[in-house]
Amino acid sequence: MLESIGSPLLWSVTIAVLLVLLALDFAVTRRPHEVPMREAVGWTVFYLALPVIFGAIVWWAYGGTPAVEFFTGYVVEKSLSVDNLFVFMLLLASFAVPPALAQRVLLYGIAGALVLRGIFIAAGAAVIASGAWAFLLFGAVLLVTAVKVVRDALRGEEHQIDIDRMRAVRLLRRLMPVTPDYQGSRLTTRIGGRRALTPMALVVAAVFMTDVVFAVDSVPAVYGVTEDPYLVFVTNAFALLGLRALYFVLRNVLARLRHLNYGLGLILAFIGVKLVLHWAHGVWDQVPEVPTLLSLGVILATLGTVTVTSVAANRRERLAAQKL
Repeated sequence: MLESIGSPLLWSVTIAVLLVLLALDFAVTRRPHEVPMREAVGWTVFYLALPVIFGAIVWWAYGGTPAVEFFTGYVVEKSLSVDNLFVFMLLLASFAVPPALAQRVLLYGIAGALVLRGIFIAAGAAVIASGAWAFLLFGAVLLVTAVKVVRDALRGEEHQIDIDRMRAVRLLRRLMPVTPDYQGSRLTTRIGGRRALTPMALVVAAVFMTDVVFAVDSVPAVYGVTEDPYLVFVTNAFALLGLRALYFVLRNVLARLRHLNYGLGLILAFIGVKLVLHWAHGVWDQVPEVPTLLSLGVILATLGTVTVTSVAANRRERLAAQKL
C-alpha cells in the first residue's frame, strides 16, 4: 500500500474546512425557502470549483500521481452521487416534503452521508491493511452491484420507494407519535405536553438509511482508484458537498438521463475488474494492472456516451409522439 499524503495536519485542516462549509450550508438553509435556479447554479459552480482548486494544489505539492487519482476518484463519486439524487427526489416526493424544506432535508442527508462514508473509509483502510484479499472482496462487491444495476435497467425497473416498509420509519413510528403536518424544519415538537416527531424526522431517517446503501458501493469504488484513505475521503466529501445545490439544477434533467444506470453499471463493473486484477497482480506478476489515467478515460467516455444516447433516445421519442 502506498504512503498516504494525508498527514495529521492535513487531515485536521481538511476536516475543519469541511465543518466550515457544512456550517455555511446550514446557515444558508436556516430560513426555509424555495431555491431559485440562479442560486442553485451559483452554489453548484462554487462546489465544482473547489475540487479543481484542491486537485491543482495536490498536483503542485505531491505530484501528478495522487492528483490524477483524486480527479479520477472524484469523477467516480460524482457520477455515483447522481444516483443518490434520483433516490432523494423519490423520497422528497414520497414524504410530500414542501419545496421550501427540500434543501434542509438534502443537507441533513449529506451530513449523515459524510459521517457514514468516514466510518466506511476507516473500515476499508483497516481491511486493506490486513491483506491483498480485500481488493478481491471489494471487486466482488462492485461486480455483484454492477450486475444488479444493469439487470434492473434492462428490465426497465426504476427506483421505487415504499416508505411504509422502511424499517427506520416503522421503528420511529412505534417509539414516538408523529404529527400529521410539517412543523417548519423542526424534527420534533410538543403536542399536549408530549414530545412528538414531525414528518421531517421520518424523511431524514429514510435518507440516512439510503446513505448506508450508497456507502457500501461508493467506498469500494474509490478504493479501486486509490488506496490512500485521505484521497478516498476528500473525493467523497467534495462529491457530496455539492449535492444540495446540484439537486435543484438537475431535478428537471434527472428523469431524462434514461441510460444513466447502464453507465453506472459499466463503471462499477470496470472498477470491480480493476480491483480483481490488482489482487491477481499481487499473486502473479504477469497479470496486468489498469493505469489510473486509463480508468479516468473509460469513466469519462462512459458518462459521455450514456448522456448522448439518452438525449438521442429522448429526441426520437419526442419526434415519434409529434407524428401521432
